[in-house]
Amino acid sequence: MLNVLGYAAESATSPLKPFTFERRDARPDDVTIDILYSGVCHSDIHQARNEWGNSVFPMVPGHEIIGRVSAVGSDVQKYQVGDMVGVGCMVESCRHCASCKADLEQYCANGMAPTYNGFHVHSDNLPTYGGYSKTIVVTEHFVVKIPDALDIKSAAPILCAGITTYSPLKHYGVKAGDKVGIIGMGGLGHMGVKYARALGAEVTIFTRSASKVAEAKKQGADHVIVSTDPAQMETAYERFDFMLDTVPTKHDYNPYLACLKVDGTHIIVGQVEPLDEPAIHSFHLIGKRRKLVGSMIGGMKETQEVLDFSAEHGITCDVEMIRMDQINEAYERMIKGDVKYRFVIDMASL
Repeated sequence: MLNVLGYAAESATSPLKPFTFERRDARPDDVTIDILYSGVCHSDIHQARNEWGNSVFPMVPGHEIIGRVSAVGSDVQKYQVGDMVGVGCMVESCRHCASCKADLEQYCANGMAPTYNGFHVHSDNLPTYGGYSKTIVVTEHFVVKIPDALDIKSAAPILCAGITTYSPLKHYGVKAGDKVGIIGMGGLGHMGVKYARALGAEVTIFTRSASKVAEAKKQGADHVIVSTDPAQMETAYERFDFMLDTVPTKHDYNPYLACLKVDGTHIIVGQVEPLDEPAIHSFHLIGKRRKLVGSMIGGMKETQEVLDFSAEHGITCDVEMIRMDQINEAYERMIKGDVKYRFVIDMASL
């Protein structure tokens, strides 16, 4: 076994602190990676504080990992020592169900193993520990190559925030000339703007705060609508082909459904809580044949695709670099919305 230093939450109420744990010995199809940068996702906070009720402690968060290959197993074909690579939100799936065979490992019928707060259920059943650490050992299939054109510091969030917004835009067929509304202006929202624009769409950001209008335009939005202003919302009625909803907390879907054209699609990627408050008015769906759908990250083929697409179009995430010992402060700042738009940990500071 490999002894590794990381940062962990030992309970739902304890701050993250240094933690030494064991990684498995590398198998023939494994890639060993020295971690350089680890993005900080809001889901790290939810999990570290057991806000979703499924946390396993001790927990080493982090599923936006950029690093350099330090060793490869004898069966590894795609990578060699020195390559710059990434690891996203999952590190294992069954690899033989219909979803896995369709390159949709995130929907594995037998359960994918998340990069942290889970178990290697299809191999040794060891717990998974994430990117707030020095080193990670990952099966080759779940490693992606970082294109040379990408800045590696700001590429880390593409492995979660990037793929989470890119995947549904591609899957539901967003194309040049479509009108896309992006609901929310956080880590996911600002990436959604960049990808929708790169796909040729006309993009409008919906934000609750008038103070974010200038920033939304800076991020590339063609238009900005302050959703708390009834007059502005009235102008959006039945205008949009798609809504990409990145808001991570409960909110009213009805005003945004009313902004969709006939056959419009409202895509949920942010909220992981029940959709019962307030209730969705069914006529918003029935009356215009609208669709309310969801999407979760992307498969490994598509994760490589979003990295290549980002490199081709010069898309990166807006990040603030922090030291590992600033992580607890960063969590508090994220809760207050005091980050534009993603923290990334320089793991050399560990």
